[in-house]
Amino acid sequence: MTPNEEKENIEGLEEELNEEENFSKKEKKKIAKLEEELEKAKADCDHWKNEYYRAYADTKNLRSSLERDHKEALKYRAEGFIEELLPILDSFHMALGNEPTDPALKNYLTGFQFIYKNLVNVLTNEGVTEITPEIETDFNPATMQAVDSVEAEEAGKITKVYGKGYKLRDRLIRPAMVQVSVKKKESQNEESVETDA
Repeated sequence: MTPNEEKENIEGLEEELNEEENFSKKEKKKIAKLEEELEKAKADCDHWKNEYYRAYADTKNLRSSLERDHKEALKYRAEGFIEELLPILDSFHMALGNEPTDPALKNYLTGFQFIYKNLVNVLTNEGVTEITPEIETDFNPATMQAVDSVEAEEAGKITKVYGKGYKLRDRLIRPAMVQVSVKKKESQNEESVETDA
């Protein structure tokens, strides 16, 4: 090989190396760009996957909430109807509380008692319970309403029941109407004697 040929060979090899370097720089840029796009796609995928899971959880929670509300609505569906029946029940209590002297009225009373028992059985089957406070028991503000008070030796006791209360399952529909005792106030004379002493 001649020196010129060798020189040409070397120049050819140098050109090939330069082309390969240029080609690899272009490929490296392409690869870097593709890797960048891949990372962006992975980040987008993670973002939308999180959005999907969040939307799925929200939907599941909403479904649970709606089911719970539906069950509550079914459980207490008769509340408004029962509230409208309370005056009728009160009328029955008043009518059945009086003992008639006329035998014909006693027959009517027997019929009313039968109707009242049937009505109470239907309400009991629906989940209604009566709140009937006993005299001389403690006042319970969760199930009773004090409509009157009277002075007594011991405070906070029920002295009279004006009307029964009613609950539908665990929900109070109407509190029992009661009279509650309050502590006796010392008379003015006893207070003035104590202050003079």
